[in-house]
Amino acid sequence: MKDVYGLILAAGQGKRMKSKHAKVLHTLKGRPIIDYCIEAVSGITDDITVVVGSRREEVMEYLKDTVKFCIQEYQLGSGHAAKVAMRIFPDEGTILILPGDVPLIRQETLSKLLKYHRDGDYSATILSCIMEDPSGYGRIVRDSDGNVVAIVEDRDASEEIKKIAEINSAVYCFELKYLKKALDMINNNNDQREYYLTDTISVIRNSGGRVGAFIGDAKELAGINDRMQLAEMEKQLNCEIVERWMREGVTVIDPKTTYISKEAKLGKDVILYPGTIIEGTSVIGEDCAIGPNTRIVSGIIGCGTSVTYSIILESSVGENCTVGPFAYLRPNSRIGNKVKIGDFVEVKNSTIGDGTKVPHLAYVGDADIGSGVNFSCGAITVNYDGKVKHRTKVADRAFIGCNVNLVAPVEIEEGAFVAAGSTITEKVPGNALGIARCRQTNIEGWVTKKFEE
Repeated sequence: MKDVYGLILAAGQGKRMKSKHAKVLHTLKGRPIIDYCIEAVSGITDDITVVVGSRREEVMEYLKDTVKFCIQEYQLGSGHAAKVAMRIFPDEGTILILPGDVPLIRQETLSKLLKYHRDGDYSATILSCIMEDPSGYGRIVRDSDGNVVAIVEDRDASEEIKKIAEINSAVYCFELKYLKKALDMINNNNDQREYYLTDTISVIRNSGGRVGAFIGDAKELAGINDRMQLAEMEKQLNCEIVERWMREGVTVIDPKTTYISKEAKLGKDVILYPGTIIEGTSVIGEDCAIGPNTRIVSGIIGCGTSVTYSIILESSVGENCTVGPFAYLRPNSRIGNKVKIGDFVEVKNSTIGDGTKVPHLAYVGDADIGSGVNFSCGAITVNYDGKVKHRTKVADRAFIGCNVNLVAPVEIEEGAFVAAGSTITEKVPGNALGIARCRQTNIEGWVTKKFEE
């Protein structure tokens, strides 16, 4: 909307997180907390400003040019944060203000708040919620017509006001012409010596403006102040995601030990065993069996594939493959169909063709391995010369024996065999046998003679 603006307050120190990083950059389901707030607001307006202060460099570096920034040099309260940002906003229009630590807030809720605000012709509207235990929160005090009279902080509330269950969520909708005047009139005459955004509510009302409160969902408006709350929210979100996938046809053996990111996609009849972690933009095809104790980060797993006790990072595995146990697929690995990646196998920045077998105890790095290749136990690609990473090429139907070193750059042509124990530094032609090892010599009686001496 053209005359609607977004302001996200993210300048606080987040002392209770006890971290050297900004609170809003701590991750929830693999994404920084502030991402969720920006995503909700961006569905309403693309004119978004973030107020930064403490540890602002890392917040600005992360968000870069996706938003505008306003710097609060000294953290003197939410009212002060809003006031220093007002210089970049016009005198007319509507502004949504929210803290950067309410990641469950939805665009739909902000849209309803905005509609309620405009339909009621309010000067300011608070997004409130009903709490079973409102202790510690500012209470919403209304008059007989339902208009908001004031927000009374818990420490200042009378026993009668403390009985009110409707609390302030710290999410607001203001008309800019009222907000700017109110911010000029609030003071810091309080225990914290800070300027509170909540104080603008009584100022606006006393100057003839109407103040409303739209009641939202308490679960959606929960903030994050410490790592306990972060963990609880992580647990809550993960539980919802896991339950959703179970309703979509995924079997989760132990939901309590299974983690699925918000962006991940899973096919029908997937089985997730205990200890499975699916992160990022991972896509798991139908009929896959994942786990136990497996981590997949932004990986693509084809239908019918099983992955056991393994780690897959930013790589793809084709259909009807077996991976693991204890395999490690590092970024940019592309595994074809019907491939076996066995125990203690590491693959990095490589392609492996259909039907190839890498059964166990092998390293495939910076290589292009064809189809139907046997890459035996202990075989490795020697890809690094101390300065540059070189590629190895192994063509279709080649056979690489046990404990072979393929010193890159090197090529094994189609159908070639490499004898066990060889260190290959030159091309092996198609259908040839490559042998590169010393001839065996037996010295008769050597042991007896040694120990007689």
